[in-house]
Amino acid sequence: MDQRLMDLIDMAIQREEEAYSFYMDIYGKVDDAGVKDTIQWIAAEEKKHREFLVNYREGRYGAEGLRMSDVTYYNIAEYQKEPEVKEGMSSSDVYLVASHRELRSHRFYSELANLHAEGETKSVILKMANEELKHKEKMEYLYANTAFPQTSGG
Repeated sequence: MDQRLMDLIDMAIQREEEAYSFYMDIYGKVDDAGVKDTIQWIAAEEKKHREFLVNYREGRYGAEGLRMSDVTYYNIAEYQKEPEVKEGMSSSDVYLVASHRELRSHRFYSELANLHAEGETKSVILKMANEELKHKEKMEYLYANTAFPQTSGG
């Protein structure tokens, strides 16, 4: 593995560690047990990404270690203002903050991938971008269902 790719992987590992810390900080600011469970889940996902990147960097597996999957584009974060992270946040605000965070991560990996020619490096980075987009999809789904709950009238 060339040094440039190693540096990119190291930067991605650092971003995943920061994401984990970000979510655990939010975890400490909310009271709702269901929201706490969701935050723990997404923090664990960031931890898994870090582990994948460390294993990839150390040659334990190649680009096929992650697979691309279809994602639903709700585009909520693109059109809703990001709330401030604070004590006692509502569940919908937590999910919207997480949606914005995952959108930024997706954009980071997508832009990084665009700097590379076709090949294993670009493939790995695009798969990381897809993982972040899957997280955004889940957070936006949760946001929509908490901010706009279904009523008995339809």
